Amino acid sequence: MIEESFKALYPNREFNYRTSIKYSGQFSAYNANIRQMGNHLELRLSREWEDIGDEIKKGLIQNLLVKLFGGKQKTTLNIELYTSFIKNLAKYTPKIHSDPILDESFDRVNVKYFDSGMEKPNLKWGTASYRQLGLYNYHDDSITISTLFTEQQDVLDYILYHELLHKQEKFNHKNGRSHHHTPRFRELEKLFENQAEMEKKLSRIAASGRRSTTIKRPKKRFTWW
Repeated sequence: MIEESFKALYPNREFNYRTSIKYSGQFSAYNANIRQMGNHLELRLSREWEDIGDEIKKGLIQNLLVKLFGGKQKTTLNIELYTSFIKNLAKYTPKIHSDPILDESFDRVNVKYFDSGMEKPNLKWGTASYRQLGLYNYHDDSITISTLFTEQQDVLDYILYHELLHKQEKFNHKNGRSHHHTPRFRELEKLFENQAEMEKKLSRIAASGRRSTTIKRPKKRFTWW
């Protein structure tokens, strides 16, 4: 399966690799990775992938191969099937994570910005991170928020709104790459009340985090997806 996926992406390259696919319970749902050890390609997939059809699985493999080998990137039928599968996982994911503070934030944002039409995802607190403020995970329909915002309602609502936009807008897949912060996404983000002020608050919070630690941080002030 790995060889077939490789040749569909790189028809003019020779395939001189030993391959293996391992399913692991150490991954969260529908996650996977690839690594090259000499001429050995090893794919490790979460156990949920065991029962998924080969055509979708080939799309996952091709997505990982592009990240490993790069080159001229293209979209294949298998990648399109994989992308569609990931985009629709939220419909079938059980909602088992909630929290009173996050539930209240979701209700406020859902009423004000989504006309109460947004399905509630899994809502979780992460760590007190200054770098990853929020994250939407398509694989398990979950939003994870930094615990820095347990008592900052306005900023919490803004971060949650940003992550809910990811749930709503999904992502565009073009030329082998997924694009999450599209121009349309950025325009919708600006609809949040006092959005510019929220960004300033987040910048100040990120700056205070840099001052409070001696760990060298990347130039990007904060990360969310």
